[in-house]
Formats: sequence, C-alpha cells, structure tokens
Amino acid sequence: MRIKSVCVYCGSRSGAMPAYESAAESLGVMLATRGLRLVYGAGDVGLMGVVARAAQGAGGETFGVIPEHLVKREVGKSDLTTYVVTETMHERKKVMLYNADAVVVLPGGPGSLDELFEALTWRQLGLHSKPIVILNVAGYWDKLRALVEHMLEQGFAEDTLRDYLIWAETPEQVMEILSA
Repeated sequence: MRIKSVCVYCGSRSGAMPAYESAAESLGVMLATRGLRLVYGAGDVGLMGVVARAAQGAGGETFGVIPEHLVKREVGKSDLTTYVVTETMHERKKVMLYNADAVVVLPGGPGSLDELFEALTWRQLGLHSKPIVILNVAGYWDKLRALVEHMLEQGFAEDTLRDYLIWAETPEQVMEILSA
C-alpha cells in the first residue's frame, strides 16, 4: 500500500528540549515535500502548531481535526486545507486515524499516549493494518519502549504487539520507513 496521508500525534506543548520542536518542524517539511498529507489534531500550539506550520510553509496539504471544546484551548488552526470540528475526543481520534495511511508519534503527553494506544489497540484487534512509527526524539520514548517490553514479559500482550510499533530516531528515518 502506498502511503499518501500521515496522522501525526504530538504534544499541544513544545516540551522541555528544543530538539522536539526541531523534529516536528523537520517532519512537517518532509511530509510536504514528499507530497504526503498531514493529518493531525488541528491545534496551533505546541508541537502540533510547529508540524502544521512547517507542512503549510513547504506547500503541503493539511487535514486538522479538533473537538469543539478544544478550539479555543488548542487555538484551532482554521487555515488548514481541511479543518474538521468534531463533537467529542473519540470522534476526533476516529476521523484522524480513518483519514490516514500511517501514524507517526512525536513527543507528547497523555493525549498523545491516548491516541497512540487507541491506534495500537485497534491494530492489535485487526481493525487496521497501518504502520505506527514512534519518533523517539532524544530518547523521549525510551521508557515507553521499556513499558511495552514489560507488558510482553509479564504476559499481558502477544509478541506481535512489538511488531506493530516501528521505532525511529530521526525524521529522516521516519520518511525511510514510510517509503519502504
């Protein structure tokens, strides 16, 4: 399957390290220059805003999905190619995942984890077969990787769960994975 649209889960904050914003910006530019549509949470704050502005600045197509109750809090970015306002968070996640061929996870907080684990659970249940790439900027997701291994060691998931997560250290590696 050729990937044309990439869902990016990431923080509505920029985080403590400049490397997080740098990776978000690079990823946004790379998606756009390779003709891949960015699907994301439609916010104009934190890493969400960085990745979207970078994709737009490089001429990319952007598809943002935001629940009504977060339009003000996350500063809904209504100048996107496609801007969708949903009623609920659940609907947001569904629309984002259904409108993408792959998922990339940048650093983020509880919301990014929620999105990741829903996509991962759906993959485990056979509801989709989209690649899920974790962009482990500066080791941000190392403890998540250890947690996944712990779940497997303790018998709370099948070994195939490990296969559903693809780990990358740089935006360039993400693009290599998406084009493979």
